[in-house]
Amino acid sequence: MAVRGRAFQKGQSGNLKGKPKGARHKTTLAMEALLAGEAEGLTRKAIEMANDGDTVALRLCLDRLLPARKDRPVPFALPPIETTADLTKATAALLQAVATGELTPSEAAELGKLVDAHVKAIEVTDIQSRLEALEAAKR
Repeated sequence: MAVRGRAFQKGQSGNLKGKPKGARHKTTLAMEALLAGEAEGLTRKAIEMANDGDTVALRLCLDRLLPARKDRPVPFALPPIETTADLTKATAALLQAVATGELTPSEAAELGKLVDAHVKAIEVTDIQSRLEALEAAKR
């Protein structure tokens, strides 16, 4: 029975076909069509304006040349993690790297998430092996 005012289950789309993934809005397509032959000229004009001291044009050009990095490679030697017991070595290395300034706290936090995911994978593999051994012993 549907809840009054809601014909679908929570989390279920009312339009099962829906908008396909990657589909673009008509306005976006129209703007791309208008700018198709003008990209080089507009880019050249923005560069000229930036060179003439237009700070907005300068920012636009620099943002395109050097966009803000969302992520960067972090050269860091993490100890091998082969069992859950190795987790303490890895977290200690991350804490030490933050304490010495080798890593920022946010970099260490992101690496810590990877370590956690790896340890969970080890745990699941270990549980699967134990379960298979118990089932084999039962037969």
